[in-house]
Amino acid sequence: MNKINTIIFDLGGVLIDWNPKYVYREVFNGDEEKVDWFLNTICTHSWNEEHDAGRLIEDGNKILVEKYPKHEKLIKTYYERWHEMLGGSIKEGVAILNKLKQANICKLYALTNWSAETFPVALERYGFLQHFEGIVVSGAEKTRKPFAKIYEIILERYNLTPESCVFIDDNLENIEAAGIIGMKSIQFKNSQQLTHELNHLGVYF
Repeated sequence: MNKINTIIFDLGGVLIDWNPKYVYREVFNGDEEKVDWFLNTICTHSWNEEHDAGRLIEDGNKILVEKYPKHEKLIKTYYERWHEMLGGSIKEGVAILNKLKQANICKLYALTNWSAETFPVALERYGFLQHFEGIVVSGAEKTRKPFAKIYEIILERYNLTPESCVFIDDNLENIEAAGIIGMKSIQFKNSQQLTHELNHLGVYF
């Protein structure tokens, strides 16, 4: 069994809280039904994922405004107020990252689905992102998880051996994709579970 020497973190859902509902609950005066309708029908998860994969925000807005002209203001609100969708850090995840950094037993990297246009906001806001030796941002690479290409990018860029890496993500599909290319992978649920699974892989901190 290869010794684990590298840990790769996802950001959203593991270290950073992000949710478009934070903005649209205010926009729709707390009407959860309208919030869900808008985010499931117009500014959908799949629409946002295209920006994570490199599409320009301006182009994404144009597509939706042409399709739903009556909702132009609501559509443009998504990225005009995107910074308000960022919550605080996820304390459980960050606590483990901090412990790993302090223990200095593994190299630390991040692999995130994130628009290249908005990622600088996160870099400025969350100091713990400086703990990573490198961060691969999907929007800058024009691909995203769970496609194999983005995992290959981080491995090649930093000369990593997949069998020596642990990938941590809250999304099961992303975890399974990392496993296919040979990484050990852990679906993040809470700090106790993550610590236990890292220990099981021989990472003690």
